[in-house]
Amino acid sequence: MIDINEIMGILPHRYPMLLVDRVTELESNVKAVGVKNVTFNEPFFQGHFPGNPIMPGVLIVEALAQVGGILASKSGAKGKGVYFLSIDKAKFRKPVIPGDQLILEVKTIHVRGNVWRFSGSAIVDNKQVAEAEFTAMVTDKEL
Repeated sequence: MIDINEIMGILPHRYPMLLVDRVTELESNVKAVGVKNVTFNEPFFQGHFPGNPIMPGVLIVEALAQVGGILASKSGAKGKGVYFLSIDKAKFRKPVIPGDQLILEVKTIHVRGNVWRFSGSAIVDNKQVAEAEFTAMVTDKEL
């Protein structure tokens, strides 16, 4: 398991943009599973939407991408930056609300040089709430 302290050593994100609380499973170059505990005091709920709080889909995809960054880092890109390049085939199936535990499953589709292609699935209560494919580039931290 990778705890929040180790995650903060891997990802440059910090509150409120750090969207992964822990990683429960990691198979180098293959797969990672992360967890995001969604709480009512998340800053985005103030405006999305008052009286009907729903986690923005773009942040669900960002959480998946952060798990992908952790997977790439733990698969040999340690000390490098992992930068989001593209999102494809994103689908949102059910709202994510305060109190949900978002399970973030990310699998490597392929790696070509410094470009990684992932598929991700976000799950709440054993039901898929979102999915996407995305691409990231691994490079020196300063572009």
